[in-house]
Amino acid sequence: MNSLLEPGMLVRHPSRDDWGTGQVQSNIRGRITVNFEHCGKVVIDGERIDLIPIFDP
Repeated sequence: MNSLLEPGMLVRHPSRDDWGTGQVQSNIRGRITVNFEHCGKVVIDGERIDLIPIFDP
């Protein structure tokens, strides 16, 4: 599912609810940069973590 993530899409981290909603900044070769509400910019290894897309904010 991570391969479908594009810049601008909203996501949540599956085990870090405290980070809030994040907006995808980039998705390059499985490294997904997300700017989270309460955590800031984080680079996620898409091979290890499956982010949860938010389709209906």
